[in-house]
Amino acid sequence: MAYEHSDRADFTALKLLIAGGFGVGKTTLVESVSEIRPLRTEEQLTEASRPVDDLQGVATKTTTTVAMDFGRITLRDDLALYLFGTPGQDRFWFVWDELATGCLGAVVLADTRRLADSFPAVDYFESRGIPFIVAVNCFDGLRTHTPEAIAGALDLSAETPVILCDVRDRESGKDVLISLVEHVLSHVPG
Repeated sequence: MAYEHSDRADFTALKLLIAGGFGVGKTTLVESVSEIRPLRTEEQLTEASRPVDDLQGVATKTTTTVAMDFGRITLRDDLALYLFGTPGQDRFWFVWDELATGCLGAVVLADTRRLADSFPAVDYFESRGIPFIVAVNCFDGLRTHTPEAIAGALDLSAETPVILCDVRDRESGKDVLISLVEHVLSHVPG
């Protein structure tokens, strides 16, 4: 889905989602690749949320996205990617339908330490026919699983790309977005 920039009729912005489980690195990915200072809706985790938010594997996490993250990358003078990072916890899923409206495709960001947290995002995009890729955030540079093993564990279709990345690294994050755009373009008829 394309959106026209308000002050230039020849400007096109493509909307992409960055989704996945709690603490997987969605905010970090948007921050690392955005050319503008990202809009963040981070709030402090509280003691009241401890019984609700599973911190296993992300014990040092102190904030959480409660609505969305937003960033932008200009590809050409007339073309930009608008990045919308989704909240990861189930209690904020009502936001996903609004964020998904008009999106071109999505990145499901995964953490192999908590791979089961990826299933809801995979199911969400599959059930809505939204093209997506899976990007595995290799925390601390650890690449302990192959893309093929991860695809099998997530029961992905053969056409769904799985790539390894480090969302803290701008070039790695850009490679994720390029892979998504290429995947989406491969689904365009004609």
